[in-house]
Amino acid sequence: MSQSVLIETKPLDIDRSLLIVVGAHLRAEVFDRPVAYRLRDRIRGWIDGRTRRGEWIDVAQSGLDIMVCTDLWYLNNLDLMERPSIVIGAPGVNAASAWLAGRIPAALTLDGSLQIHLDLELTTLKSCVWGVNPSATHDALSLFERKYLDRFLLRAHGEPVEESAAP
Repeated sequence: MSQSVLIETKPLDIDRSLLIVVGAHLRAEVFDRPVAYRLRDRIRGWIDGRTRRGEWIDVAQSGLDIMVCTDLWYLNNLDLMERPSIVIGAPGVNAASAWLAGRIPAALTLDGSLQIHLDLELTTLKSCVWGVNPSATHDALSLFERKYLDRFLLRAHGEPVEESAAP
């Protein structure tokens, strides 16, 4: 006889969300979702680090819940589409990348093998990151993390980003 275990969780608050969006395509589930969870954990570590340094009293003060979702949820919910978002995966496997790529300028393109779309002034808190294959997507996300993630997160938290901090 199996027993169900109820796990108490806090309610989802879309207004506090930063979304990491992967495709619902099987290739995206296999290759991009694990990378998305790694990014989620890195962002949570960034928030925890600021909390430990006394920049925030607690994680709740950071104002963001980091969630991974699929392009299907994202593109069919206007509330989700209004939130700060990092979209991972090529347009062929992530419809959110296909939709956003024409709306956000390319901040970095490398030899046609990877792209990072991002408004460098961060007035639009959306980014698309992908490569021509899973390895290139991983490389694109690593570049995004090194060059842009800190500024993106500061702006997503409503903090000013100094021009001198520009990449």
